Formats: sequence, structure tokens, C-alpha cells
Amino acid sequence: MKAKKIFKIVVMIILVLAVIELIAIGWLGGIGPLGFLMKIRVDQKLGNAKEYSFHSIELLNESPLKDKNVCILGSSVVYGMYSNQDSIGEYLEKRFGCNLTKEAVSGTTLVDQDEKSYISRMKNNLSTEDTYDLFICQLSTNDATTGQPIGDIVNSTNLDDFDTSTITGAISYIVCYAEQNWNCQVVFFTGSYYEDENYDAMVDRLYELQEIYNFEIIDLYTNEDFNNVSDEAYVIYMADEIHPTRAGYRDWWGPEFEKRIIEILNK
Repeated sequence: MKAKKIFKIVVMIILVLAVIELIAIGWLGGIGPLGFLMKIRVDQKLGNAKEYSFHSIELLNESPLKDKNVCILGSSVVYGMYSNQDSIGEYLEKRFGCNLTKEAVSGTTLVDQDEKSYISRMKNNLSTEDTYDLFICQLSTNDATTGQPIGDIVNSTNLDDFDTSTITGAISYIVCYAEQNWNCQVVFFTGSYYEDENYDAMVDRLYELQEIYNFEIIDLYTNEDFNNVSDEAYVIYMADEIHPTRAGYRDWWGPEFEKRIIEILNK
């Protein structure tokens, strides 16, 4: 019995040391212990298995965006928080052969709260001297979960007229800023459906603003045919109700984006 007890203690010590070493490796690699543990969690998702690698994405024949510049602005969904940073931007880059500028920070809002919010990053991190052929922006779920005010519609193109502390003002500002500085097609996109009254209201407001401003919408949220997937597929495609896995981007969201972007560019 004593020998067995000693053996168990030795095994436990080895395991603890192994975990400490792995965490240390993660820390030294720049991701920190929490980042290392997060990566383990992400890698365990069914939809992040090697079989769903983005390496299998083939370049589209006669791509309308070949060698053109595409910018995508967003939060964790654009970042690819639960897909090892393979997100919708990377899908479009590989599929269309475009030059991608990805401006994504997890946990951020459309509403201009601080230097990490959408508008601040758009103004500070994206140069107006650059050229974009397509500007894509995520309708952030963070504004819904944090209960940001929806705000009022202001029928104007003057940037100073928008109250960017509200969702409506922030969307209007982003659309007008992108059009005025890059003179390109602007597209807002929603996430796939999940139950949230605040996000539902944001999607409705997005359509109201579309009637005033010249931008397009890739609406995954209200598309019943798109959301009609089996429970088995959903478990593979989504890490949670908001964030796709690599499989979700590659095999579910990506093809719908591709179809809608081609439709938009052919208008």
C-alpha cells in the first residue's frame, strides 16, 4: 500500500510539473498562462479539428476580388476567438485571392467607448491614404450583451451630426466615414441566429439605416434557410451561440458570404 501511495504521489508531481512547464512555454511564447489554457479549450472544439483546416480552401475561378483590397472591422467574431484566428476574413482572402486588412479586437463595441472601440480603431489604425475596394463591418453582439442604447436615426452624412455613444449613431458614422474616405462598397454583416432581443433590435435598425445610406447587408441572423442546420452540424460549426469554430467559418458562414458578396458586386 505504501509503495502504491508513493507511486501516486510521484505521478501527481510529474503531472503538475508538466502542466507548469507547458504554461511556462505558453507564457514565454507571448500568450500567457490564461492564453495557453484558452488555446487548449479552443483546440478541443470539434469544429477546430485538423480536417477543417483553411488550407483546403481553393481560390475561386474568375474571382471578382482577385488582388483587390478588402478591409474587415469587428470584434471577437472577426478575430476568430474560438477558431485559432481563422475567421471570415481569412476565408475571403483564400477564396477570393484578395489582400486582407483585418482590424479586430475581442470584446469591443460599435458604440465609441474607448480607444479599442470600432470607430476609434477605424480612425486610428486604418489609414485614409490606403485604398479599399470593399469595407466589411461586423454588427457586434457586444453592443447587445452590454445593453448599449440604440439611439435615434439622423438623416445626415455629416460625421459631426452622429451620436457615436449610441448604436445607431455608430453605424451611421462608420458607413459615412468609410464611404467618404475610401469611396468603396460598405457591407455590414450579422451573426447567425441566437436569441437576444437587443441584437434583434440592432438588426432591425440596420435595415432602417440601409434605406438612408448606401451600404449592403449580409444577414445571417434572419435567414431561415441559412440557419436551418441540424443539431449535429451546429455543434461542429459553433463554439457557442455567437462564435463559430473553424468549420463554422469554412463550411457554413464562408460559403454564404461568398454567395452574397458576388451578388453585391454584380449589382
